[in-house]
Order: sequence, then C-alpha cells, then structure tokens
Amino acid sequence: MPAPRSGGRAEARRAAQGKGGGAADGASGGRAAARRGAKPKKNVKKIVAWSAAGVLVLVAGAGGAIYFKLNANIKSFDADAIATDRPPEAKADADGNKPVNVLLIGSDSRGGNNSDLGGGEDGGARSDTTILLHVYADHKHAVGISIPRNAMVQIPSCKLPNGKWTKGGNDLFNAAFSTGGSDNGNPACTQNTVEKLTGIRVDHTMVVDFNGFAAMTKAVDGVDVCLPKPIYEGDINPNLHKKGNLVLPQGKQTVQGQQALDYVRLRHGIGDGSDIGRMKRQQAFMSSLATKMKKEGMSPTNLLPLADAATKSLTVDPGLDSADKLLSFGLSLKNIDMHDLKFVTAPWRYRTQDANIDLVQPDANKLWETLKADQTIDGQNATGQQPDAGGSPSAAPQQAAPSTPAVPAGDASNASIKVAVYNGTVANGLAGKATDLLKGAKFTASTAGQAASTKYKTTTIEYSSSQKANAEKVAALFPGASMEPGSARGISVIVGQDFAAANGVGTSSGSTASSTPGAQTPAAPLPTTVTNDARSADDDICANTTYGSGG
Repeated sequence: MPAPRSGGRAEARRAAQGKGGGAADGASGGRAAARRGAKPKKNVKKIVAWSAAGVLVLVAGAGGAIYFKLNANIKSFDADAIATDRPPEAKADADGNKPVNVLLIGSDSRGGNNSDLGGGEDGGARSDTTILLHVYADHKHAVGISIPRNAMVQIPSCKLPNGKWTKGGNDLFNAAFSTGGSDNGNPACTQNTVEKLTGIRVDHTMVVDFNGFAAMTKAVDGVDVCLPKPIYEGDINPNLHKKGNLVLPQGKQTVQGQQALDYVRLRHGIGDGSDIGRMKRQQAFMSSLATKMKKEGMSPTNLLPLADAATKSLTVDPGLDSADKLLSFGLSLKNIDMHDLKFVTAPWRYRTQDANIDLVQPDANKLWETLKADQTIDGQNATGQQPDAGGSPSAAPQQAAPSTPAVPAGDASNASIKVAVYNGTVANGLAGKATDLLKGAKFTASTAGQAASTKYKTTTIEYSSSQKANAEKVAALFPGASMEPGSARGISVIVGQDFAAANGVGTSSGSTASSTPGAQTPAAPLPTTVTNDARSADDDICANTTYGSGG
C-alpha cells in the first residue's frame, strides 16, 4: 500500500482550464512554489467551511429583521448549470413524507478576504471536503456521507463560466468544484458529479467559505473538540521544518476562529497524516457543533449574529435562494435527535498505482442503495410511514413481556459489559429495539447494523472465551436465545425471528417497509466496514478522531 500523498491541490487545478474532469495543462509553480517562499503565517489553510452550512438549519424559527438580513446575504448559482439527465426525485408516501438530500461543500476560495484566513495565494477554489447529508423521510434521522476529495470518479459534462460545457472524464472528485477556475467554484459541477456517482437526486446544495466558517464559530462562542496529541506550528505548516510553538494542546478544548480553522484543516502530526484522519476530525467537529446548538437553542441574543455569519459566505442552489425557503427547510429538521445524526465515510481504499483513492464496490453502491431505500445504517425503517398495525401480528404490537429483563434493571455492574447488536432478519428496526432493551438493563449496548445473514430464526449470543459469564447475563434478556463461543472479542447479539415475533414485528418482506405505499424496497445489509466506523453526533468527542499510525 503506498504512503498517503502529502499534496492534494495540484490535481484540482487541472480542471481550471475547462477540459472536462481536469485534463488541463500542468501549471508550474502555483501554490506549492508560493508556499516554499512564504512565511509560516502565510501557509495554505484548508478548511471545512461546510460546518456553517450544517448549522444553518438550526437558525430556523426567526422572523422579522433576521428574515430580511438573511435574504440580503444569500447568493445562488445558475440553475442552467445543473444537469438535465438526473436521478428521479424521491416519491412521497401516502402521508406526504419525503427524504431530502443536501450537498454540503466547503470552499477554500481565494476570493474576498479568505486569503487572510490562510487561503493561500493561488486563484480559484477547491472543495477540500464534501458531505452528502441524507435527511430521512421521517425527519427524525439523518446521515452525512463524507466523500474523499482524492477519490477517482467520473466527472460528467459541466457548464463553464463562459457558457460552454466540458466533455467530462475520469478525475479526482475535488476537481469537479474547480472546473472553470472561478473564485466562486463550480458547485453545480460537484452536484452533477455526486448524482452521477450515487444515483441519488440532490435536492439542495450549500457552499460555505473560510469567512463564514470563522465568523460562525465565533458567533457560537467556540466549539468543543479533542486531540489525541498536541499540535505545533510545524504540524500545521510542514514547510516550516521545525517543531515551532504549540498551536493546539492535547485533549479537550474549545476552539473558534483561526484555532477552529487549524483544527479542521489539520492533517500532519496525527495518525498517518492522511485526509481520511482529517475527515474523521471534521465529522467530530460537525457533531460537536450540532450538539451544542441543539442543547443551547436559539436565543434572540445569538440568533442574528449566527445567521448573519453563516449566510454572508453562503452560496446555495436556486431552490434555497431566499430566507423563507431556508427557514422552511430548517424547521423541517428540528426533530432530529443527536444520536440519530450519523456520519460515515464512503467505503474506500488506496490505489496501488498512484496513492489516490478508489471507492470500494459493491460496498459503496450498497450504501447509496440504503439511502435510496430510506433505511438507516443500523437497519431501521425511516420512510416516515410505518406499516399499518393491521398488516402485522396483532397479538401485541408493543408486546415486550417475553423480553423483560431477567436481571435487575439497576445492576450497575452491567455498565461494564459492552454488547454489539446485529439484526439477523429482514425486519427493520429490530437491532435498535434490542439495543434499547439492553440499555434498559444498564448494559453498554450499541447498534451495529445488519448481520451477515438475515435468516436467523433464533436470537444468538456470540461471545469470546473470557466473556461467557457476562454473555449469560445478556442471554437472560432474550428467552430461548442460543449461546455460541466465537473468535471475535466481546459479546454480540444477533436478534432473530423469535425476537421479532415477541415484539409484534413480522419478518417476511411483505411486512416490512416495502409493503407500505410510497416506501422503498429494503436495501441489502451494509458491510461492517461502513457500520463499524459510523459516528453519532452524541459520541465522545475524543473518540475516532484519527486514522492509521505514526505522526
């Protein structure tokens, strides 16, 4: 496996000449040359300004002066640049529930005052990070999919600033945003590329730059983050060739403005120095920011500066080009619980030929199909309309008596027992129900998603040799469950059809979401490479913030 590349900008410039997916003449010098002669404080600052876009949805609920101020700030891109050959829109169910897909793009544009925040000296704009946020039809769940910027993908024909269209071709993903070489970037080209890649219709696109991100983190009085190691000037700017002064200490801390920029753009000095580790920290930052806003709410004293900071540097698709449209969209997300806001990275692997990234198949396509089916990554049905009670066993739709904990619910020792829960059937939501049952008995349980097989008739408890006694305590919650020793560490519960029947849930395909008008056919189980790496917005901010070894 080749070592992670240390650069990452040059490939985006190839698109600046308007030759499809980036097949342009190589530029000499450029940012790398400028950086070699620059002072440390002038080094390139890469930033994930889409954080401001994600928080924008939380400023909903305002009116009056805020409405007019937002309206004056918002910019939109040309609707004619959006491809005409697009995936179909998602169909609403009988209750009018419909999922929404939002593309969040972080621009490191050199225009305006962005270079003062570390944007460098090159022109144009790049999309260092892109997240496809899928808001499920029930508007109680959402998942953000990070797409690696140096993944090799097919970039379709895109419109240039001069009105002409490129031929398209294979290139690195972040070259799409640079197509045309404009300081405003090409969000429509990135949207077209995501739709081509995923087969998912993008309903809205938001682009936020350095200025919006920095101002927004100040408006919320900082964001809590965590670092596994202290970070020095030499980590922020490797061209400094010395350790330098401390920039960010190890452990938990609150950052805003320039420090927030340094955190989310940081790549060197932690893990293997790759973009994968940086994406993990960006997901942690986004989670922390959303959790803070959800917890503190929007007061009259902080709502206006937050909204103003976010929208001043915001570019949106024509469908969100006014304050009332943004407000309506924001209000639709108010019921998402932080535990049900997830972040994952599209399945990937390093290429052997050039150290860039390929998306792994069929894993990536299974992820896209899961979103299109409106099924959460842990196997729950989130279509918004649940199957009618008359279509499933009527004995006890909420019947939990067969699964009543046999151990004391207040047994504090259970908290030290960690359990991963898998769904071994085709019925949606069973793993979540079993997780809740275990948590009710004070076990430390987490929903891990679908099992490798969906044909488990009996719930199975798998355990390592040292966990037999603990596994027996877990099994007491699932009458009739079988116990099997395994080679994997810890304890796993694979719920079967017996658990489904005990909870009044059918396990045939006819009783799942596919029988509901407007619902999608359940997707194939997601691989553990996706589910095991997922982050919930309420996870510990110190967990899962790096990738690889070294540094």
